[in-house]
Amino acid sequence: MKWQQISLGSIQTNCYIVEDQDKSCLIFDPGGEAKKLINLLNSRGLKPKAIILTHAHFDHIGAVDEIRDHYKIPLYVHKQEEKWLGDPSLNGSQFFTMIEPIKAKPADIIIREEGSLKIDQFVFHVYHTPGHSPGSLSFYFAEEGFVISGDALFQGSIGRTDLPGGNHPQLLKSIHDKLLTLPEETYVLSGHGAVTTIVEEMDSNPFLNGF
Repeated sequence: MKWQQISLGSIQTNCYIVEDQDKSCLIFDPGGEAKKLINLLNSRGLKPKAIILTHAHFDHIGAVDEIRDHYKIPLYVHKQEEKWLGDPSLNGSQFFTMIEPIKAKPADIIIREEGSLKIDQFVFHVYHTPGHSPGSLSFYFAEEGFVISGDALFQGSIGRTDLPGGNHPQLLKSIHDKLLTLPEETYVLSGHGAVTTIVEEMDSNPFLNGF
């Protein structure tokens, strides 16, 4: 199993494609530029099985409907943000004049709790990591040694908490309790910016020092 990062949308949000040996794949956070993503998937002969959201901010959901309709696949989101998909005041799109308000269709599958999740041949662990937003999720692929952290943890930084539902102490607790407990060599695939590792952030992230 392997992963690929592609930056999409108005503020270049990282979308991740996780694929297995038979070219089946999962799509995490398709933030925009649906045609660019479809062209990449088709050029590599990939067969999408689902779209999964770390959270439902506008820059992570911009291409959701077009990708979902094109491949006829389900969309997964946390229960605390299922209403955000169709509400520009919650997903934040109404506050950015550079984009059109986003009103995506309801999710097909609601994630209600942490634990192991199996989609087709993919098996991974779901962690609820709120703070950046109430329904933020991180997805840990233990065998492959990486976690898709959304906007919870970045290289040298953490997610902003000044948007609706944000909570700074809660975010620090999520990172400390859920992410920093993963093996130190785990790769962190963030919603923006470069790939990092758990040990790198434990050692040098100024937002986590002294927590």
